[in-house]
Amino acid sequence: MHAPALLPPRTPSQRREKKGWDPGRSGREAGRYRTRAPRCGWWPEGGDGAGLAETPKGAYGSPPQILVQECLRASGKMAARGLGRSLGRLLGSLSWRSGQPARPLRGVSAPAAAAAQPGSYQAQIAQAAREPAAFWGQLARDMLVWDTPYHTVWDCDFSSGKIGWFLGGQLNVSVNCLDQHVRKSPESVALIWERDEPGTEVRITYRELLETTCRLANTLKRHGIRRGDHVAIYMPVSPLAVAAMLACARVGAVHTVVFAGFSAESLAGRINDAKCKVVITFNQGLRGGRVVELKKIVDEAVKHCPTIQHVLVAHRTDNKVHMGRLDIPLEQEMAKEDTVCAPESMSSEDMLFLLYTSGSTGTPKGLVHTQAGYLLYAAVTHRLVFDYRPGDVFGCVADIGWITGHSYVVYGPLCNGATTVLFESTPVYPDAGRYWETVQRLKINQFYGAPTAVRLLLKYGDSWVKKYDRSSLRTLGSVGEPINCEAWEWLHKVVGDCRCTLVDTWWQTETGGICIAPRPSEEGAEILPGMAMRPFYGIVPILMDEKGNVVEGGDVSGALCLSQAWPGMARTIYGDHQRFMEAYFKPYPGYYFTGDGAYRTEGGYYQITGRMDDVINISGHRLGTAEIEDSMASHPTVAETAVIGYPHDIKGEAAFAFIVLKDNAGDPDLVVKEVRSAVANKIAKYAVPDQILVVKRLPKTRSGKVMRRLLRKIITGRAQDLGDTTTLEDPHVIMEILKVYQKYKDKQTAAQ
Repeated sequence: MHAPALLPPRTPSQRREKKGWDPGRSGREAGRYRTRAPRCGWWPEGGDGAGLAETPKGAYGSPPQILVQECLRASGKMAARGLGRSLGRLLGSLSWRSGQPARPLRGVSAPAAAAAQPGSYQAQIAQAAREPAAFWGQLARDMLVWDTPYHTVWDCDFSSGKIGWFLGGQLNVSVNCLDQHVRKSPESVALIWERDEPGTEVRITYRELLETTCRLANTLKRHGIRRGDHVAIYMPVSPLAVAAMLACARVGAVHTVVFAGFSAESLAGRINDAKCKVVITFNQGLRGGRVVELKKIVDEAVKHCPTIQHVLVAHRTDNKVHMGRLDIPLEQEMAKEDTVCAPESMSSEDMLFLLYTSGSTGTPKGLVHTQAGYLLYAAVTHRLVFDYRPGDVFGCVADIGWITGHSYVVYGPLCNGATTVLFESTPVYPDAGRYWETVQRLKINQFYGAPTAVRLLLKYGDSWVKKYDRSSLRTLGSVGEPINCEAWEWLHKVVGDCRCTLVDTWWQTETGGICIAPRPSEEGAEILPGMAMRPFYGIVPILMDEKGNVVEGGDVSGALCLSQAWPGMARTIYGDHQRFMEAYFKPYPGYYFTGDGAYRTEGGYYQITGRMDDVINISGHRLGTAEIEDSMASHPTVAETAVIGYPHDIKGEAAFAFIVLKDNAGDPDLVVKEVRSAVANKIAKYAVPDQILVVKRLPKTRSGKVMRRLLRKIITGRAQDLGDTTTLEDPHVIMEILKVYQKYKDKQTAAQ
């Protein structure tokens, strides 16, 4: 196999409005927005798009095959240019042999593999599944810069949860993302920071980003951070936040980025679980024209964090904030440091970062991602799924607090030497044309965003899109949750003018990168609306029935599992490997269980049909129902709680809460108001249930388990199809809840 060395991007020809950046520069100093439209509403809190696709497509109970047929009738099949040439350049012929016996394929039908032509997508998929050591080993040698070569490509065993890639190898992630490109093309643009203030982008070259990263890395070292220490980053999207991530990687520290919309309590919980020694933050943040008091939130959090030794405070605004004994002005300290910092040589399986995600219990879990395997997988998927080419401007509008921001704003694009956009604002500030004006001004080639935002913008009409030139766009991507057919159609036809490839990507925080997407594929292969479709190289999906048997063939549904390890997958849950095993490997022994259900078409394409546990996906943010329930139950007058997800036109899913009050509760309306505040303070504003219904009791089995599926059917209008209720302790509870819910709906209708 021959794969080319990483190609440095050309320096964009469009005019640079600034070199370097000044986080405190005001919008007036930086330039005016180019439209006269008035400011409209703003995006729901935190709706930037997480890195998972875990909510149902369509209404609850819709058979997936019917949904596919409806989508096809609506638009026909999208035939778009495949990535045949890119695959040929990157993967070569894949005709080498590893010297190991070929592995039997689990989940790949023998007829399909046998019929594939050499060098085709199907042949390469089969090759990656049969000979992962040869496939990934050659890519790792050609795409990554190593200090010490690895001796073993992989050593993985799902039965014990042991996952290891590129063993014996040593490298530094920041060198792969910065130094190698600085040597080749130092003035190439690494970052375009699209600030909250409209029309005020800032361009950062690879040289500037490396120098800033080294100054910050030296600052961390001066304040006691050493290899293996943990650092919390509580910052919105910005070049300094990217430099903070890379600085940690440079000195061998582990970073955990906490979304800068989380409450002080959520931040403190993550800091304490990770045992962080330092927090890096801004004095304030800006989002949609609003000021976010980041430093105040950090101050409240660190009161309960005994491991924190220092808080490094940068400045996004000119406003002064209280500086205590732990606080250090970051810019002043960085100015004292050298622009050179020797990188630590890290083992392939050393921890790179922790990222917390909600689970089906009330405690968020810190997923561990390591160095080489994660970086390689993020870089390869970035190049092939989006058809990235040297010189492109890659625009992923996700927040860095989520895995999408890690993989497709920072690590994947920078490893590939790309120009990556940092989007700080919201899609409707100052108006609903913000995304598309940005595409026109920055000449973005790939646009990757969340269905939540697409559904929101769709309601504003087509004119906000069509007033801007989007001819630079070549690939459109959807992330964070499955995209419904209406949003897919609008994105494809209105935004993409029916000429852009549209990739609906399925993956998770746990997978580290995209696992199923329409591209890569054969040249000119079809794309079906609202479907992830094709597994990526080395991803071998299978479907399992309720008894744990593999479901064969097409036009079938089941639990989505992956039968083979891949380099980007999480290695464990920090401090709790048993929980990692129970969540992902115990449900179906020998397989990785994604937690999602899926439908496989007759053609072998995959469509995600929804979560199979008590996790909901609000605006692309994964939340365990237990996490919300625990927050509400902290109110002294709340006896019991139950939270379920239900379809929402904008958010995809929203939370509906049922609460049972104690006898001395007092005014129920006041309690509901206080419960909302408790959830906002303990988790985040976007986690607050859209609707809260006070009931006398919850539907429980004789063993005391709350039957949430019955509550879900009640609020989604399917009370006539409750299924088996014989296990209920008292079936009359259903009629009680139905009466209360009907009164609640009548009251809402009267208020409109």
